[in-house]
Amino acid sequence: MHPARRNRIFSLALPIIGGMVSQNLLNIVDTAMVGFLGDAALAAVGLGGFVVFMCQALILGISTGVQTSAARRKGEGNAERAVAILNAALVLVLIVAPIFSLVLLQLVEPAYPYLNSDPAVIERGVPYIEWRLGAIVFVGMNFAFRGYWNALDMSRLYMTTLIFMHATNILLNYVLIFGHFGAPALGVTGAGMASAISMAVGTTIYFYLGLKHVRNEGFLRCMATPAEIAALVRVSLPSGLQQLFFAAGLVAMFWIIGRISTPDLAAANVLITVFLFAILPGLGLGLACATLVGQAMGKRESEDAYQWAWDVAKVTAVLLTVLGLPMWLVPDLVSSIFIHEESTRDLARWPMRIMGLTLPIEAIGFAFMHGMLGAGDARRVMMVSVATQWLLFLPCAFLIGPVLGYGLLGVWLWQGVTRTIQSGLFLSIWRGRKWQQIEV
Repeated sequence: MHPARRNRIFSLALPIIGGMVSQNLLNIVDTAMVGFLGDAALAAVGLGGFVVFMCQALILGISTGVQTSAARRKGEGNAERAVAILNAALVLVLIVAPIFSLVLLQLVEPAYPYLNSDPAVIERGVPYIEWRLGAIVFVGMNFAFRGYWNALDMSRLYMTTLIFMHATNILLNYVLIFGHFGAPALGVTGAGMASAISMAVGTTIYFYLGLKHVRNEGFLRCMATPAEIAALVRVSLPSGLQQLFFAAGLVAMFWIIGRISTPDLAAANVLITVFLFAILPGLGLGLACATLVGQAMGKRESEDAYQWAWDVAKVTAVLLTVLGLPMWLVPDLVSSIFIHEESTRDLARWPMRIMGLTLPIEAIGFAFMHGMLGAGDARRVMMVSVATQWLLFLPCAFLIGPVLGYGLLGVWLWQGVTRTIQSGLFLSIWRGRKWQQIEV
């Protein structure tokens, strides 16, 4: 790979990775602060955060739609049409998100007892989720801006805004959870309120940056054509559905593992936590790949687009191989950060090793999956992802784990097999090149 291409990949990916690391640190600090309030508060925030992610999944697909369409316009040298895509996305979010929030807010109180029957958890969890769901309009706008900045090689703006937003969230947590600086001590409700306000702060900053950097290109002044809006929805909707099924699939997986034993569930929670942190560079590089492919397609350089995904796959595979080494070589050292029971560490040992070995395969899948998204092939990405998770992994995981008794190790080994199959399917589709014919 030519050094110039490698430098281009990292110049796009590093700010994205930095923003994602900031998000991870926020989650850790948030959990630590709420932990002072007791187990019920911690359970309410943990469950609530996951429920909110599922509820937001559909609207989050707007980021992929904006990034794919705007990167294509950027490649064509048409900055005005790129910002028109962003304007249209913001209008769509402004129309859809409040309706979405109102419907979900009506469901929170009657539905929450089905998720957890503990009255203390319900009392704290309902207002927390209500505050978070009330901010969906800001979440959607933030993700629309994220897709736009990444598409236009301005991912540094995304990173700096995200870091400032997370710092604001941590400060507001300190003030509103515990009642500092004259504010009332609102506990878990304060945590939800802090998250909602910080999202609004992030949206305000993004609008300021839009006026500062792309006002001359037509920010808030021009609108996408009906064909451009249709293309935006055509890419955004499958991407949102994919994220929704992924989140629901995680819930189903934890339910399956919970039927094996509570220690197995505890070990699985740690494994997922480690995986989601280790995979951040792969996600960042994947988003960079989507931009590079989209811009190349806009320039009508389909062979260059084809090569960009291969280049990103090579870089990501090397990086995640390095990150996976500790999981393979010293799995107990990694798990001991979270697990203090020796018997539970024993359960996590070999699944951790399997995860370390399969990280490079995940890297290849991420690169080609995001390459397809950058080319506008979101529908096939959704079909492959949903099919391998819901038709292949989950039914067999239930059979392997609770029914046949192979436990967490059996489930995790099967997950490695299905993720390998998924990566192979993305690679095969990429080599088939039908995505080169998609117009966005």
